[in-house]
Formats: sequence, structure tokens, C-alpha cells
Amino acid sequence: MSMDEQAVTANGGIVQRMMSVVGAHSLLSSVRGYVDTTIRWCWIPSWLPSWCPTSQMQLQTAEDMMLRCVDGTFSKQYVPIANGNVLWTLTFSSERVKDRTPLVLLHGFGGGVGLWAQNLDSLSQRRAVLAVDLLGFGQSSRPLFSTDAQEAEEQFVESIEQWRAKVGLESMILLGHNLGGYLAVSYSIKYPGRVKHIVLVEPWGFPERPHTLEVDRPIPVWIKALGAMFSPFNPLAGLRLVGPLGPTLVQTLRPDFKRKFSSMFSDNTVSEYIYHLNVQTPSGETAFKSMTIPYGWATRPMLQRMEQLQPQIPVTIIYGSRSSIDSNSGSSIKDMRPHSHVEIITIRGAGHYVYADQPEDFNYTVLHMCDNVD
Repeated sequence: MSMDEQAVTANGGIVQRMMSVVGAHSLLSSVRGYVDTTIRWCWIPSWLPSWCPTSQMQLQTAEDMMLRCVDGTFSKQYVPIANGNVLWTLTFSSERVKDRTPLVLLHGFGGGVGLWAQNLDSLSQRRAVLAVDLLGFGQSSRPLFSTDAQEAEEQFVESIEQWRAKVGLESMILLGHNLGGYLAVSYSIKYPGRVKHIVLVEPWGFPERPHTLEVDRPIPVWIKALGAMFSPFNPLAGLRLVGPLGPTLVQTLRPDFKRKFSSMFSDNTVSEYIYHLNVQTPSGETAFKSMTIPYGWATRPMLQRMEQLQPQIPVTIIYGSRSSIDSNSGSSIKDMRPHSHVEIITIRGAGHYVYADQPEDFNYTVLHMCDNVD
């Protein structure tokens, strides 16, 4: 796997492509000339409406458009947690499934609940499903996070626990994609009694950065240059930097998202949603940056802490056959937990966004796994 592929997948698939555009010659000169202004701008939400064509209402509308093809009945609410924060939550439930352990969906970096649009109806057939916008993302509160990696991670974990207590879940199946998978394990280590099963979907942040990386896989000069130039910035600062060009930028750089959801939408619904998700106040994005070291590796690799996860908690790991995420972490987890249930599943024809690339196979796989949980 090349270094630029690693950078793409490690940060949720969209980051490096955004950085590539910001790295184009036509924009580099602007970046050099306006570094101070950009840093200030990134942290002043009141500038957003005048520069980026977005607002909280537009994000809400974009999410509603994403969910318009979902047939099941569901509720939407802001669940209050500590410090005046809220977590935006979709709940699919009915009387016939109320006695079964609920499935909780945690999205990845730069994502939101709307990206589960092709999965919600199927996954909620046999048990309650709750999809949550992580703290700092989507329509959830966007507070200041600690710049310390461990403290930022703990803020995420505590927000999930406060949310669980508020919605009244005794236990749950935790399914996390990308960053959501990392947080699912971190939460389960601290609150093992609340988790019946962990499902990791293309998880981020598990392996250590190889010490021989630069020797074995030389980093292209242009990546080093961009890395040095943009090290003070959040991963998606480039998307906000281009202002009104942002929506077109997402459509141009990520046409694959339109294909992933082509069975539901023929327009730019998905790219509009992704845009509005990621040009709001960069709260969770800043926390993610604090939790990484250069090129998207985790500051606190989760493999170093897997022995702290209680052996009775089963783990299912789902990869896409066409993803450039290294699946060796799954094998490492299996080797580290010889007396625990660890299952590794590869879905053919899927990339990093397994749930969107092959939604039918993904839904079947998750439902089959959930059948083993009361």
C-alpha cells in the first residue's frame, strides 16, 4: 500500500483528496499568503455563512434528503449529555423488538447518520437500531476538545456513555466504522458491562506506525511538502478554505459517493450532505487531528490496548476486499484473543465504505452476526 493510499484511508477516505486539491498550484500561493487569516477563520463560526454556503439548517435539510428513501418509522432527537452538549440520534424501534439488545451505529471521520441510509431499514428488522452523530460531528454539539490525544479520546468515550445512560440502554451491540470502530473498542474497554458485541467496520487507528516506514516505503517529496505546509491545519481545512467552491469540489473529487448511493439518488444529494457535514465548526475534526501523528496514524494505537478488552466480549471485523486499509490488524486481534470469539469477514467488491459499496451483503452479514445476540 502506497503512502498516499494510506493517507486516504486512514482519515476516512476524503481527507487526502481534499488536501490534494488544496495542494494544487493555483491554491498553494493563496495558502501561503493567508495562513494567519485561515487559522483565525477556521475557528470563527460566524464567518461560515458569508464564506462557506452552509448553515445548521442546510445541514438538517441535507440530512433529511439523505433519509427520504428510508421507509421505516423512526424518531429524531437531540439527546442531552454533560456540559450542555447534545448528541443527534435516529431511533428505529418497535414493540416487537423491544426485548432484544439494540444495535448502535457509530460513523467514521467526517461522517454522519445520513450515510447509513442504505442500511437502516434492513438492520432494524429484528432489533432496535440507534444511529448517533458523534460528539463534534454532524448535528451533534461541536465543543472544544482537549489537544491531548488521550483526553480527547476520553471526551468521545464519556459522551457515548452519557448518551447511553440518557436513552436508557442497559447494553448494546456497538458497530463502528473507521474512527467509530476505534471509539467502540475504547468505550468497551472502559464500560465492558454495557457491550454485548463489537462490530468493527474498516476500523481506523489500530496498528502502530512502522518505524521503518521511510526506508521501506519512501514518502514522495510532494507529500512531505504538503504535510509540512498543512501541519497547523485541521484535516479538512482545505474544504473550508475554498469557500463557495466547496460543493463543486466535493462533487469533483468524490464522484464515487454518487455511485455508492445510485440506487437511492440520481442527483447530488450525497455530496451536498458530505459538504455540509464538514464545513461546520471543525470540532470533532480538531479532536481527530489531536489523536493522530503524521500521515494519519493513531497517536495511541488500539492494538496496544486490546489485552484490556474483556475476553467475553465477541468481536467481528468487517473489511472490504477492494479497500487499501491493511487487514493485518484483524489477524493481530484474533491472535491476541485466542480464548475469545473473533471473526474476520471480507465483503467482496467493497472498498473502505463497505456499508455503502455493497449494502445488501453488508446488511446480511451484520444481521447474521446479530442473530447470535439476544
